[in-house]
Amino acid sequence: MAAAIGISLLIVAAFALGLVLLGQRGAEPLFGDKIGVVEVKGVISDSRPTMEALDEFRRDDSVRAIVLRVDSPGGGVGPSQEIYQEVKRTAQAKPVVCSMGSVAASGGYYIAGPCTKIMANPGTITGSIGIISTIPNLSGLMDKLGVKLQTIKSGDLKGAGSPDRPLSEAERVMLEELNKDLYDQFLGSMAAERHLTPEQIKAINDSRVVSGRRAKDLGLVDELGNFNDAVKLAAKLGGIPGRPKLIQPQDKRDRWWGRMLKEEGRALLGHILEQAQSTGGPQYLYTPPLEGR
Repeated sequence: MAAAIGISLLIVAAFALGLVLLGQRGAEPLFGDKIGVVEVKGVISDSRPTMEALDEFRRDDSVRAIVLRVDSPGGGVGPSQEIYQEVKRTAQAKPVVCSMGSVAASGGYYIAGPCTKIMANPGTITGSIGIISTIPNLSGLMDKLGVKLQTIKSGDLKGAGSPDRPLSEAERVMLEELNKDLYDQFLGSMAAERHLTPEQIKAINDSRVVSGRRAKDLGLVDELGNFNDAVKLAAKLGGIPGRPKLIQPQDKRDRWWGRMLKEEGRALLGHILEQAQSTGGPQYLYTPPLEGR
């Protein structure tokens, strides 16, 4: 009798544990070969969600490969480099296939560099391997408003880029040297990751943007195809037979909050935060020209 009760309790406990695990992963199966999908959309300003997702999938033995979906013009240098390092670390553990959307330029291309394979659409806007710093000069406007700033600084180059005055020649030289260093880091990393020849490097060292088709010719991407093609390639590289199960990363911080907000509200909030966080300082960012300029 006691043995029967014990067995029943074990069955109930196992069933409860199964429900808990299913609740953590939604309706996904507990076992089987999976492909993790990590999406990078919009301006890159916060690297943590992407890094956490890559780390989660890298540690999950049931995830045999990862698709990094990039639809981004780039963003901050630091966040782009942090994601780059995490992608590189993950690609050393399991296949990572980058699927480029409408644009994967500048920092958006930077994070794709260390992927096992890179796949773009023929019309994807990519490349733009370079650095840009936008420093507003509001001195004329401030004069009209009668606003004067009093600045006390420790050295001649402290506060370079302050919007209340034009850059001095020394400040301009310093910032150009900074941009050159950051550009060399970017180009050097991509040349090493993609095994580019001197001729290929010469073709892109002016920070030009190119189409996905042209990028393939230049050695910046491996294959042309859409997201589904990237999934098939990831499954092949991961040794997954048949149709793989795609899973999204868990977002523990957004588990209940995200359900409270409508998709439109979250998109608007995200856009506002991206714009606020991405202003100022050097950036690995592709900025399309405005019409009429």
